[in-house]
Amino acid sequence: MKKETIKSTYKSNDTEEWLDKVWTRPIGYVWALFFKRLHVHPNVVTILSMIIGASSAFFFAHGSYRTEGTKGLVYNLIAIILLAWANFYDSADGQLARMTGQKTRLGRILDGAASEIWFIPIYLSLVYRFYLHHDLEFSWLEIADTPANGWIATSIILAVVLYSGFVCHSRQCGLADYYRQIHLFFLKGESGSELDNSVQQQKIYNETPWKGNVLWKLFLKTYINYTKTQESQTPNFQLLMKKLTDKYHGIEHVPLSFREHFRTLSLPLMKWANILTFNTRAIVLYLTCLTDFPWLYFCFEIIVMGLICKYMCYRHEKLCKQLLTDCKL
Repeated sequence: MKKETIKSTYKSNDTEEWLDKVWTRPIGYVWALFFKRLHVHPNVVTILSMIIGASSAFFFAHGSYRTEGTKGLVYNLIAIILLAWANFYDSADGQLARMTGQKTRLGRILDGAASEIWFIPIYLSLVYRFYLHHDLEFSWLEIADTPANGWIATSIILAVVLYSGFVCHSRQCGLADYYRQIHLFFLKGESGSELDNSVQQQKIYNETPWKGNVLWKLFLKTYINYTKTQESQTPNFQLLMKKLTDKYHGIEHVPLSFREHFRTLSLPLMKWANILTFNTRAIVLYLTCLTDFPWLYFCFEIIVMGLICKYMCYRHEKLCKQLLTDCKL
């Protein structure tokens, strides 16, 4: 398998994480070739990744080695294999789409939703796992292990998990994806990125009739909210795009020199965007589950990933503000 052939299925070398280059993309490429041979559409591969990833939740829920012995360890390992397998398919769907030219708006929306579909059941399964196996934590805190205390503690963990998932995870991954798409937009232009905006998506939504398109309209509505969240977190970038559009009578007419300058400033931030996506989360999730303290994962997501996200956002907004000043926009 030639490296250059695999590289042709990257979004770009700038935005690829090291672990993806040496592990996920090569394996994803093999799956992409397999699905191409069978004439499977990339969207079908995405749906398969959702099913496989979500199914790992059952095994994570029963993966306590401390209380269930070898069976718990085996369940944990099965969960890890399933989630890694889902990630290979999540890579393969994009690689297949780029190989075959089968890029669709639905594919973009499904791809963005894939990790949410995986992590919602996984997060809830870890709440259930805490409910079943919390004796060690209770002994540390000197809390009596009564049914009432178990329910109270589980309710607290559930609240933390919901905050971690719907506030931290969703926004962190959404913003990281947005910054990567911005980078790709200035690197490759509109055809080489999936940089969308809420106004454009709202127009598509409004022009799509309900009859025969109920599911598609619901997908679009979700995606509009997704893009609005990204835009609300990036006011300086939104201003930069507006100024560039006004000055050059369309974003497609922005000079190459500006695009290259933007790429130079944006490139150092790609490593932070990559940290906020799948690989780092998965490694921490695997370690905390294998060591039987899965609640530590949520501490990591809220505190460590939260600080990285804030730093990345600060740097990117500062970058955009600098460009607005330097280029007198």
